[in-house]
Amino acid sequence: MVLSILLFEDNQLLRESISGMISLKEGLQLSGAYENVLTVKEKVESLHPDLILMDIDMPGRSGIEAVKEIRQSNNQVPIIMLTVFDDNTHVFDALRAGASGYLLKKHISIKLFDAIQEVLEGGAPMSPSIARMVLASMQQKPAIENLYQLTTRETEILATLSKGNSYKLIASEMQISIDTVRTHIKKIYEKLQVHSQTEAVSKAIHEKLV
Repeated sequence: MVLSILLFEDNQLLRESISGMISLKEGLQLSGAYENVLTVKEKVESLHPDLILMDIDMPGRSGIEAVKEIRQSNNQVPIIMLTVFDDNTHVFDALRAGASGYLLKKHISIKLFDAIQEVLEGGAPMSPSIARMVLASMQQKPAIENLYQLTTRETEILATLSKGNSYKLIASEMQISIDTVRTHIKKIYEKLQVHSQTEAVSKAIHEKLV
């Protein structure tokens, strides 16, 4: 089976280079190579590609906007972004728009066909630096606590409550009085809009406050 590919890349030399790579690869067929995405929807609908390679920064309209338009009517075709950008904004805007993978142009010569194979198998190919950025973002604790304006001490006490510690143990560990612990917990309940320790702990765990 020959796989049909559409390429959108405004740099002529790179467009020709990628086109040449694809033409020499058995099982792949370049059905079209374009310098802009002004008529991307029409091209996708008429050519029915099995895969799209999409630059981000193009004249007249960005690749991210093109992905959004494609996804309005086609959620199946894999789209790999090809770009020099590796900053958070471009990466996550592209992925949110519906991109299937993200490959830096400096890696095209050695990783393009692996990325194509991976995305066709249902994967989400990314250059190593992009993958690390996405992973780091996922591992970051959401700053939801800012929504409730918990102080550092209140967050610490909420964390110990979540471990099942008693007021007495909390007071001992933090070297404060039990009355001070009660005062902090009362403020925590007010800020979280809950009425019991169970509710507070449940909310803290569910919203990853601790």
